[in-house]
Amino acid sequence: MSEVAGELARVRGAFSQPTLTLLHQRQAPVVIAIFRAAFGRNNKPIPTARLHAQVEEHLAQVRRTGESDVPVGSGHEVCRRWMRGQWLVRSLDERDNEVYSLTSHAQQALELVKSLARDRATLSEHRIATILGSVRRFNSEANPDRTARVTILNEEIARLQAERDRLVDGAEMVGATEDFMAEGFTELLSLISALPSDFARVEERFAAIRGEVLAAFRAEDRPAGEVIDDYLARADSLMTSTHEGRAFEGAFALLRDDALVAQLREDLTALLDHPLSDGILSDADRAELRGTVHLVRDGLDRVLTQRSRVTATLKDYIVSHDAVRDRQLEQTLRQLESELMGWLATTGPRATHDVPLLPRRATVEHLRERFYDPADDVLPDPIEESDPSQAPPVSLADLMAQGGPQLAELRQRLDATLSSLLPAGSLGELFSGLEPSLRRPVEIFGLLHLAAGRDWGSEEDLEAYDAVRPDGSRRAFAVPRTRLPDPDRPESDTGA
Repeated sequence: MSEVAGELARVRGAFSQPTLTLLHQRQAPVVIAIFRAAFGRNNKPIPTARLHAQVEEHLAQVRRTGESDVPVGSGHEVCRRWMRGQWLVRSLDERDNEVYSLTSHAQQALELVKSLARDRATLSEHRIATILGSVRRFNSEANPDRTARVTILNEEIARLQAERDRLVDGAEMVGATEDFMAEGFTELLSLISALPSDFARVEERFAAIRGEVLAAFRAEDRPAGEVIDDYLARADSLMTSTHEGRAFEGAFALLRDDALVAQLREDLTALLDHPLSDGILSDADRAELRGTVHLVRDGLDRVLTQRSRVTATLKDYIVSHDAVRDRQLEQTLRQLESELMGWLATTGPRATHDVPLLPRRATVEHLRERFYDPADDVLPDPIEESDPSQAPPVSLADLMAQGGPQLAELRQRLDATLSSLLPAGSLGELFSGLEPSLRRPVEIFGLLHLAAGRDWGSEEDLEAYDAVRPDGSRRAFAVPRTRLPDPDRPESDTGA
C-alpha cells in the first residue's frame, strides 16, 4: 500500500468516528448549539422527559430565527436519532431515573467548536517557552543517564536560585505582557475543556465493560469465576494501559492530596486576580477556570459511580443468579428481539401491530401437576412382631400350592402324552386332563413356557383352560390354541 493510500485509509477511519460525523452534517451548528445550551460545560445528566421538552423548545426558537436546516420530529424522536449517532447516551442515575448525557464523541466535538470560536493563538514567546519547558522537564524525568539527570537538575536549581536572589536584592520585576497572558489563558482553557470528554471516555469504557460482563454471564459459556477474573484484569489494564485511565489515576491522586488541591486553587485565584485578566477573560472563561476543581471532582465521581455499578452488577449476579431461569428468559428475549428486528426491517417508525394479551397456544414441555408434600417422605409405621404361638400352622403342601408352576411335573406329563398311543390334540386338552393340583392358573404359564422352549407356535383361535384354584374355586381362561405335534408325521401341523 502506497503512502497516500495509507493516509487515505487513516483519514477515512477518522471521518467515520462519531465526532466527525456530527460535525460533518448540515445540521451540525444547530445540534452543537442545543447541546451547549442544554448540558452546559459540565455535561450534567438531564432527565429524559426534561430534555425532550428542552429540545422541542430550542428547535422552535431556532425555526423562528429563519434557520432552514433544523432536525424534524418530536423531542423524543430527535433524541433517539442522536442516540443512534452515538452523541447521546441514556442511563440510570443513582435514583434509578432515566437520564441523558453527552458521549465523549459529542463532548469532543463541542470542545473543538469552542476552541475554534475563540481567537486563534499566534506564535509567541509564551508558547515557545512552554514547549521548551515541557521538553526540558520531560527529559529530566525520562533520561536514562544518571549524570545527565543530575546536570539538568543542577542547572534548574541554579537558574531558580539566581532568579530568587535577583528578586531578593530588589531588582526590577519583569511584568507579563498582554500577549503572554492571553496565550497562557488560551492554553489553560484548552486543557481544562478537554477534561469532561476524557472523563466521559473512561466512564464509557466502564459502561462497555459492564455490558460485556453481563453478556458473558448470560452466555454461560465460561465459569463465573473466569468472567470475574477477566473483569478485574480489564479494569486494571484500563487504569494503566490507556491514556484516559492514566489521566483518571493522576486526577484521583491529585484530589487525594489536599496540599496540591489547595495549591491549584491558590494559583487559579492569583491568575484570575491578575490586572490584565479583566481585559482577556470573559465571564464564562472566568467561571470555567474558577470551577476547575469542581469539574475534576464531578468527573471523578461519575467514573467512580460507573465503576461501582459494574461491581454491584457482579455482586447481584453472583448472589441471585439462577442459571436455569436466566437461560429460559434469555431464550425468550432473543426470540422476541429476532421477531421485532425482522418486523422493523419491513415497516416504518410509526407502524403499529396488534399483539394479543395471551399467545394462541402455550408450548410447555412439562407442567407440574402436584407440589411437594412433606407427608410423602414420612416413614411407614414399624412392623409389629406377632406372637409365634398365635400364628396359624402352615404346611409344606399349602406353601407349594401358592407357589409358581411345577415345571418338572408338567414336563413329565407332556412327554408322556406325546409318547402315548392317543396323544392330546392341544395344550388345552392336555390341561383339562390333569389332576386339580396341576390345573392351577399359574400352571397355564408353565405349559406355555414349555411349548415356547420347543418352538411350538400358537394359532389365532382361542381355547378354554378350566383352572382350579387351591381353595377349590374354578376359573376359565381363553388362551390361543397350541397344537401338539403328531409323532407319526415327519412334519406336524403345529401352527409354527
